Amino acid sequence: MATLKHIASKNSDYTAIEAYLVYQHDAFTGKQLLDEQGKPKLRDSYLLDTLECGAFSFATACLLANRKYGKNTQRDDIKSHQYIISFDPRDAADNGLTMEKVQALGLKFCEENFPGHPAIVCTHPDGHNHSGNIHVHIVIGSIRTREVERKPYMQKPRDWREGMKHSSTAQTMRHLRVEVMELCEGAGLYQIDLLNGSKERVSEAEYWARRRGQMKLDRENAALTTTGQQPKQKKFETVKDTLRKQISSVLYRATSFEDFSDRLMQQYGITIKESRGCLSYLPAGRNKFIRAKHLGDKFDKAAVLATLQENAERKPKAQFKQDAIGKLIDIQAKLAEGKGVGYERWAKKFNLKAMAQTLILLQEKDLLNEDNLNQRIAELEIQYHDSLAVVKDLEGRMKANKERRYHVATYASTKSVAQQLKTAKRPTVFEEQHRAELIAYRAAAAYFKANDITKLPSPKKLEAEYAQLASEKAKSYEQYKEAKEELLKLKTAKQNVASFFREEEPAQQER
Repeated sequence: MATLKHIASKNSDYTAIEAYLVYQHDAFTGKQLLDEQGKPKLRDSYLLDTLECGAFSFATACLLANRKYGKNTQRDDIKSHQYIISFDPRDAADNGLTMEKVQALGLKFCEENFPGHPAIVCTHPDGHNHSGNIHVHIVIGSIRTREVERKPYMQKPRDWREGMKHSSTAQTMRHLRVEVMELCEGAGLYQIDLLNGSKERVSEAEYWARRRGQMKLDRENAALTTTGQQPKQKKFETVKDTLRKQISSVLYRATSFEDFSDRLMQQYGITIKESRGCLSYLPAGRNKFIRAKHLGDKFDKAAVLATLQENAERKPKAQFKQDAIGKLIDIQAKLAEGKGVGYERWAKKFNLKAMAQTLILLQEKDLLNEDNLNQRIAELEIQYHDSLAVVKDLEGRMKANKERRYHVATYASTKSVAQQLKTAKRPTVFEEQHRAELIAYRAAAAYFKANDITKLPSPKKLEAEYAQLASEKAKSYEQYKEAKEELLKLKTAKQNVASFFREEEPAQQER
């Protein structure tokens, strides 16, 4: 059950992180703990190695890189990145996990994912919460000091070029989470799905606020107990904890977004707003909104709307959109299944509204004539399938272009190594030292041979071609989407008309 955490630091004192990894610190204040002689106390146990630092320390290697490339001169520049991989406490007893094994895994992870960066890899036997979770700190200087082999997950030049700064983007974090999951699987350790977000997200600041609040509450409760009074609250809750509970209590009862926002205001005085597709909540008594992403994934827009939709389906209620056509319900079939009188009344209202929308649509499209409606549906089916075929073809060409660009970049970056092999005095030793580069070079060469490519394509032309294909795909996809939406509406309308007249015939016969 390894977890991955990222911390970006703007501290220009690179020795501070080394001191944190080696010496003991107070969990709440962050200050170094001193011994009786006033000297910093070393941690009881740790393993530490450096990578890409040469003969220098990590701090010196980072400072030299800053000076060489003229970067990290501003106060707000990110000077270093720290990634922490924490393993499940059960791994030590169940899977034989040791500090030495974790250190080896950390070094391998750093070499594969942060090549070219000065780095510290340090393993600690336990967390500050004393849960027994062995964890490894991987701290890298933000500047890459050498150009590295481009790998499939690398999308931009900053990911492999010398002198560029590391950027921890969402795509980078996704790749690293996958790597951690594969690392655990390969080592036979407990693991969890790191790609799906947490339903309730607790930040570093909130975690420490919880711990400080709980300690204060425990002291107050102890004082009350000594005087014979019963404590009213035993578990401390932050403002966000309370907000999560209040939102959850309303979310699972509401059936629409309007109902959801009204209940929040009426019951708890919570204001909700949407900005740029994201939800924010303002609890009573506060002046600053709290964004959903700081509460957890279950409180963001997509999850809230999905829950409301589930609630609406659990409690049937006709909810029409202006651009949607409801499908008529076969009321007699539903009654035969055991539906009651209440459902029948609701279904009749639903069918009336759905039929009204059907007639409005057919009038707007001038398709009240059955032959015209069938002809338009046939035209849309042809347009739908044609545009879908174009989209699939363009996607295939884009995929081939992307693969070709990758092999071109690989070939260009490894060609010099392959040429050096021809003149190497000890070819076997040279090939072993540059195995990865040579394998990549030969794979690229085999790809060119298989595709009858005798002249290396221009990367710029390939990128321009990819951009053109992407533009054409966007246009074709829009046509496909429009044809599909209109086709589904008209088919539903046609079915509604047929269902309506089938129901009308028996009623006329009875009259």
